[in-house]
Amino acid sequence: MAYEVTATRRRPKTFDEMAGQEFVVATLKSSIETGRIAHAYLFSGPRGCGKTSAARILARSLNCEKGPTAVPCGTCPSCVEIARGSCMDVIEIDGASNTSVNDVRQIKDEVLFPPNGSRFKVYIIDEVHMLSNNAFNALLKTIEEPPPYIVFIFATTELHKVPATIKSRCQQFAFRLFPIETIKAQLLEACRESGIEAEDEALFWIAKEATGSMRDAYTLFDQVVSFSEGVLSAELIRDKLGLVGLDALNALAEACADGRTADALNALDGILERGVSVERFTVDLAEYYRSLLLLKSGIERESLLGYGPERFSPRALEAFTAVQIERALSLLLDLYRDIRFSVSPRFELETAVSRLCWLSRWVSPAELRAAVDGVRGRLLIPEPHARWGPADAGPADAGPAPGSAARDPATSAAVVSTAVSSGGAGAAAAPAPAAAAPPTDFGAINLEAPGAFTATFKRFLAEREGRVAADPPAEAQAVMQPAAVPAAAPAATPPAVMQPVAISAAPVAIEDVDEDEDQVSGSDEIRPESGMGQAAVAQVATAAELAEAKLACIAALKKERGMLASGLEKSGAWEASGDAVRIPAADKLAAGMLLKDSNAISAALRTALGRPVRLEITERPAGEGPAAGVQARTELPPQVETVRRMFRGSIVRNAR
Repeated sequence: MAYEVTATRRRPKTFDEMAGQEFVVATLKSSIETGRIAHAYLFSGPRGCGKTSAARILARSLNCEKGPTAVPCGTCPSCVEIARGSCMDVIEIDGASNTSVNDVRQIKDEVLFPPNGSRFKVYIIDEVHMLSNNAFNALLKTIEEPPPYIVFIFATTELHKVPATIKSRCQQFAFRLFPIETIKAQLLEACRESGIEAEDEALFWIAKEATGSMRDAYTLFDQVVSFSEGVLSAELIRDKLGLVGLDALNALAEACADGRTADALNALDGILERGVSVERFTVDLAEYYRSLLLLKSGIERESLLGYGPERFSPRALEAFTAVQIERALSLLLDLYRDIRFSVSPRFELETAVSRLCWLSRWVSPAELRAAVDGVRGRLLIPEPHARWGPADAGPADAGPAPGSAARDPATSAAVVSTAVSSGGAGAAAAPAPAAAAPPTDFGAINLEAPGAFTATFKRFLAEREGRVAADPPAEAQAVMQPAAVPAAAPAATPPAVMQPVAISAAPVAIEDVDEDEDQVSGSDEIRPESGMGQAAVAQVATAAELAEAKLACIAALKKERGMLASGLEKSGAWEASGDAVRIPAADKLAAGMLLKDSNAISAALRTALGRPVRLEITERPAGEGPAAGVQARTELPPQVETVRRMFRGSIVRNAR
C-alpha cells in the first residue's frame, strides 16, 4: 500500500471527528437533523483549520443512503465515492484556476440537470475569493435561487475579498485556529497509531510551531518522524533543525542579567556556530523575554510560555523589572526589522546582546520622573495653608515652616516667598522687618464713617495709576492703616544646604546669588509693602536706571530664555524698595515662572546695574494694593464683595 501522509490519513470523516470547531459542528449537525438545509454555505478561516474537510463531511451527510443524517455511515456507495473523490454529484472546483466567466457559465448550465444517483448535487469551490468580479456577478442569480437539489459550499482564507453580494446569499461559518493543547492531543493520537514514542516537550514544540494549523502540525510531524527513528525527542529536534534550546537561552539571559558582556557574547558565538541563523535566534530570544514578561505578570500557563514555569532561570527573572523586560522586547523586535537591511546581521545581533547586558541599569522615563518628583518633594516642603490658593487648601494639621513666623491660616496669602543670600557661608542673615497682618474681623471696617470709603477708594486709584496719593483725611486713617506686629527675630546663619521653601503672605524676596558663593539662605524674610509705613532706606537704583535695566535684562534673556523674557516684558514697572528691586508679575502663573528662574534674572540684573541686588516678585503690578494673594478668608458683606470684584481691589482694614 502506498504511503499516505498524516494530514490525509487523519482527515476527519464525520463531524464527531472534527476537533476544535465546536460551533461549526453543532450548527451543521442541527441544521441537518431539523431539515433546515441551506442552498449556499461560506466557510472562512485560516489555512489547515478544516474547511474542505467540513465541506466533504457535509456532502456525505446529505447524500448518505441513511440521510440526510448528521452521522454518515461511511460504507454506502455514495459515502465511499465521496471519500475517494470520484462521486459525479459532488464536484470540487479550484477557484484559483477557474476564475473566468466561462467557468461560471459552465456551472450555470450544469445545475439545470438533476444529480445522477445522489440526493443532492454539491458544488465545493475552494479559494472562492480568487474568482473575478465578473465571475462573481455571474454566480449571483444562480446561488440566490438554485434548483432544490443544488447545494453550493464555498471555502476561502480571505473573507474580505469575497463581495458582499455573495456573502448575503450564503450562511457564513468562521473556522478558528486550533489551540496548542488540541494540536498536541491530535499529535499524541497520531504517535499511538504509528507506534512512535515521543517526548512531551517535542510534541509541544511541534504544536507551537504549527501556529494553530492542524495541517502544518501534521506536516512538521512527518518531517520530524523521518529522522527520529521512532523516538521523538526535543534534543534531537534542536540538533537536526538548528534550534536554540531553553538551556542556552537561560545561560545567555543570566550573563546579561549579571552584566557579563564577554560571557554573553561568547555564548552567542557558540549558538551561532551550531548553525542557528540570526533570524531564528532573534525570534527565539524574543519569545524567551516574552515568557519572562508573562511570568512577571503572574501568568504560568504552559501553552503561553512554551515551557513549564520552573524551566526558566530564576536569576534572569529576578534581575529585570517588567519595564526593563519590555525594553528588551522592544530592542529585539527592532532588531528583527533592521537585520534585513543591515550590512552584517550578526553585528546587529551582537550589539543588541551587548545592550541587554546593561539592561538591569536602564531606567525608564516614568521611573526617572518619579525619582525627580520625590527629590523635589523632599527639598520643597510647603508651609501649611498655602500654594497659590486659599489658606485653608493645605493640610489643617501641619505646622509652620521652619524659620517662618506663625500666621493666622484664615488671613495668610498664597504667595511663595524665599530669600537667597548673596553673602558668604559665615554671613548672618539680617533680621526680617515687621510685617503688617490685617485682622480677620470684617466688622472693624466702618464703611459708614464720614469719608472713610471715599478716601480709601481714591487711594486705591492713585496707587493703581502709579501716582502718590494725597494724605487721606483723618477720619479714614483708622481704616487704611493696618495693625502693626512686632518685628521677627534675626534669622540664624544660613546653612550650607538648601532649606525648605516657606510660603508666606509677603512678596517673593530673592537676593542675588554670587557665582563664587555656594551658600543659599532659606530664611522666610517678610518685608512690608511700599507706602505702608516702612523706614526710609537708600534706593538701589533710580526709576530711569531700573527702566534701562529692565530692557537690558529682557534683551539678554531673549536669546536663550524666550519665555522668561516674555514674562519680564509683561511685568509692570519695576520699583526700587530700599536695597531690593520689586518686579510685579502679570499674574500668578507668571509669578511662579519668574520665581523659578530668579537666579537667571538676578544675574542679568546684576550685569545691567553693575552691582548685586535683591529681587522681590509679586503677583500683580505695583500699585494695585497689598501683596498679591492677600484675600479675606471670611465671608464679606455682599455690597463690599461686589465693589471689590468690580474694581479688582483689595480690602484695607483697620487694626481694631
